[in-house]
Amino acid sequence: MEYVSTRGGAGAVDFEGALFSGYAPDGGLFMPQRIPSLDGDTLRRWSRLSYRELVKELCSLFITAELVPRSTLNDLIDRAFSRFRHKDVVHLSRLKDGLNVLELWHGVTYAFKDLSLSCTGQFLQYFLEKKQKHVTILVGTSGDTGSSAIESVRGQKNMDIFVLLPKGFCTQIQELQMTTVIEENVHVFAAHGNSDEIDEPIKELFADVDFARKYNLMSLNSVNWSRIMVQIAHHFYAYFQCAPSLDTTPLPVVEIVVPTGGGGNITAGCIAQKMGLPIRLVAVVNSNDIIHRTVQHGDFSLSESVKATLASAMDIQEPYNMERILWLLSGSDSHLTKTLMERFSVSKSLKLPEDLHRKLSETLHSCSASDEDIMRAMQRCWEENCYPLCPHSAVAAHYHYLQTDGACLRQKPSCFSFLFSTPRCCLAPASAAKFQDALLRAGLVPQLPPEITALTAMETRSTPLEQGQDWTQTLREWIEATAQRR
Repeated sequence: MEYVSTRGGAGAVDFEGALFSGYAPDGGLFMPQRIPSLDGDTLRRWSRLSYRELVKELCSLFITAELVPRSTLNDLIDRAFSRFRHKDVVHLSRLKDGLNVLELWHGVTYAFKDLSLSCTGQFLQYFLEKKQKHVTILVGTSGDTGSSAIESVRGQKNMDIFVLLPKGFCTQIQELQMTTVIEENVHVFAAHGNSDEIDEPIKELFADVDFARKYNLMSLNSVNWSRIMVQIAHHFYAYFQCAPSLDTTPLPVVEIVVPTGGGGNITAGCIAQKMGLPIRLVAVVNSNDIIHRTVQHGDFSLSESVKATLASAMDIQEPYNMERILWLLSGSDSHLTKTLMERFSVSKSLKLPEDLHRKLSETLHSCSASDEDIMRAMQRCWEENCYPLCPHSAVAAHYHYLQTDGACLRQKPSCFSFLFSTPRCCLAPASAAKFQDALLRAGLVPQLPPEITALTAMETRSTPLEQGQDWTQTLREWIEATAQRR
């Protein structure tokens, strides 16, 4: 299994190369040269597996046994999930009126990113110990990625992690989960800017090839293939939990509703679909609706500004994983992908070619939710089930309620009305406990686990990045100074 850049200007690499690269040298993103295809018998056999066993099977398709022996791979994944609070790692809650909520948030930081990052941290440690190597990890976070990335590598001597968070755009709990980690290898920066703005200095440092090579820069954002790979398992597990029976031919379809920001989880769904999983994918977004506009109208263009919403981790205008989806749907056309992404990079506005837009709209459906929609979904779910949703999960529940109420029949084709017999699974990316303000605005009472309550009394450490300051140069100097101290 080899990995190639979506832009075609970099040589093929193995899983280790993709893991340590983040962005490809030509600015593209790594994708498998070949997507494995699964037949019905394999899917029926896999339907009996636990979540952790599914992750092992899927990862073994993308990581060769020559690189990581299968027994070692199994051990790494078991170790990755050892800190999860739920015995099944993830859990499906079956609620009223067919609302199935797949809880992906039973890890240390109460967010779905713990699933992929705990595995990625183990993969990194395996190769670093083997080669006696050190890496510098750069992460921009809109809320949950930073804390999950920190937890996956904290205290490790062969990794330093630099995390940029958008000050004022994260919840207090999300920020404390990062700033209370006092470890020598953890460096947190509180930037006075939004999620898209903090990505810029990271891109600039990766673009400096000599600097990136000297300090072994890598990313743990979902530009990293390893995260996408593990997230494919969410879709398989959701399908197997919600499909009525696998005894029929063809296999039944399950609709998977995916709260979408940077696009990593929906990309994983597109790959699962390509592998033969019979799922119908719905990308649900908040008021920052670039993916929704792209699916509906082929309009991949920035709005005037990022809107601050209740679903703050999805307050993203530049979903970088759309590049992977466009590459996949274009038949791995790296020339077209490169042309489109370079055009977008310059103008921040792009109209998809008609054929590519048609393939996208056949692959994905989409829906957007306002803050009012989010609050109504949170309130309704609590009233009907006594079940608290985080605002991101509520974006998916909003779509579900539109379908069950038949509201889509009265709307433009921004939401799609399907047969009610089609099972549906809403992915829940975070625990409601992380979003006290949103719960209070919805008139609900937050119930906080003791681990989260304890954060407010802990020591914090972070470095401010002010508007007008050269963030790229500041990061560069910190990385250089940290390397000198080792």
